[in-house]
Amino acid sequence: MYWADNLREEIIKKKKEELKKKSHLIIRDEKTVSGSSHLGSLRGVAIHGIIYQLLKEGGISVKYLFEINDFDVFDSVPHYLDQENFAPHLGKLLLDVPSPDDTAKNYAEYFGNEFKTAIQKTGFDPEYYYSSALYKEGKFNEAIREALDKSELIKKIYKKVSGSVKEDWYPLNVFCESCGKVSTTKVTSWDGEAVQYVCGNFVDWASGCGHDGKISPFNGNGKLPWKVEWAAKFKILDVDIEGGGKDHSTKGGSRDVANNISREVFGFEPPFDIPYEFFQSGGKKMSSSKGIGSSAKEVAGLLPTEILRLLLLQKEPQKVIEFDILGDTVPVLFDTYDFLAKNYFSGKKDDYSRIFELIHPEGQRKEIKENFLPRFSLVSFLAQMPHMDLMLEMEKLKGEKLTENDREEIEKRKNCSELWIKLYAPEKHKFILQEKFPENAQKLTSIQKEALKNVLEFVEKSDNLDGQAFHSKLHEIKEDLSIEPKDLFSALYLVFLGKSNGPKAGWFLGTLDKEFLVRRLKEAIK
Repeated sequence: MYWADNLREEIIKKKKEELKKKSHLIIRDEKTVSGSSHLGSLRGVAIHGIIYQLLKEGGISVKYLFEINDFDVFDSVPHYLDQENFAPHLGKLLLDVPSPDDTAKNYAEYFGNEFKTAIQKTGFDPEYYYSSALYKEGKFNEAIREALDKSELIKKIYKKVSGSVKEDWYPLNVFCESCGKVSTTKVTSWDGEAVQYVCGNFVDWASGCGHDGKISPFNGNGKLPWKVEWAAKFKILDVDIEGGGKDHSTKGGSRDVANNISREVFGFEPPFDIPYEFFQSGGKKMSSSKGIGSSAKEVAGLLPTEILRLLLLQKEPQKVIEFDILGDTVPVLFDTYDFLAKNYFSGKKDDYSRIFELIHPEGQRKEIKENFLPRFSLVSFLAQMPHMDLMLEMEKLKGEKLTENDREEIEKRKNCSELWIKLYAPEKHKFILQEKFPENAQKLTSIQKEALKNVLEFVEKSDNLDGQAFHSKLHEIKEDLSIEPKDLFSALYLVFLGKSNGPKAGWFLGTLDKEFLVRRLKEAIK
């Protein structure tokens, strides 16, 4: 059974009592918008999203809430922003930091909108809310009061689950009434209605102003620390299902602390957990600070929705997803999609067919049509050959007239390949038909020249120069001359493309003009 179907069954079993009492289950996820979100952030979106869709598919009423966390502290300036302009805002909440441009009212909204655009491309559609609204509307008030009243219990939980905590610590930061920062304040006492605080240098990345005062912690004046806040959100939003990255789910980690606080402080049973692995690139954890091809925005802008969903949903949550946009990941994803499509339309009812069905957005699954699916690598090559008519070549390859759906699919692959080639593809996928005889093709061996001479004779004598004819002839030449395939094909690629690799040789030669073929082959065997 496909992993998401298994999870759905497990959730239904675990949430049997809740299903009897509640009008609907709540699935929740969130993203702190401290900058551009990396690709791995979309994994949680997809895992929660597919569970949401499968529960609905099974007739269960469910909501999928997604929090844009704008009520967190701005603690570092991303490398792609002006350091001098943004450094003075360190220590403030994200919603109090200015937007990088005038398209949003603040920093959090700017990067929240960017991430929402990436989520939209996945085909999932959660209900968005901002964490600041929960605080400012007073929905955290009861949790803040309980946390302050039970601060000794919270400290005890921290010590028991994750290690030490300072004896004079209170589980709250408030806004300094003088400088507006929150990470630089320290609560020193709580009288049941207000907290006394001081603003100082309590973190090494922001400076306090020295002000001390007294303030009510309610209605957005204060903020709970992350692990306490997470537990509070479970109760405030009555969450039933919420997973998180495996770094949070280790023993003594954030989730462990939050679960204990949820039960012991807030009296709420924590949600069903779905720990999930990271994205990796080159065997290392992916991060948005690591350069091109790592951000959710970039990858969502490149891949068609069903290919993006395939990337996010093909592996069960406990497995790492390797993604290298600068390598072969993109063509491999398209090849995998083509395999799944062939399997699906063969009528098989297996996990592969289930995956193929679910990587299409919810509203499109009943209308999935069987299209002509040329290999991505082939479309990518043709898109780099300006002398060629892509649709005409695809029609030849299909052997019959292209349908409108075929053309849409080909155009989709063409657009993706052109952007990939322009921004990310490794050199081995980049091809330019050489107008002049390449210098690096001037040192062919005698057997390579003999093979090319045979190809020339075939071209000059034959009226049928399609891909299949070339394929058969090249096979014949290999046998007759006992030349290694690598030596034959690298010679052909060097002569026409200036590099030792290329697409399927027979098909490639069949796309070239006869006069050009003759002229170039004669130059090669001189």
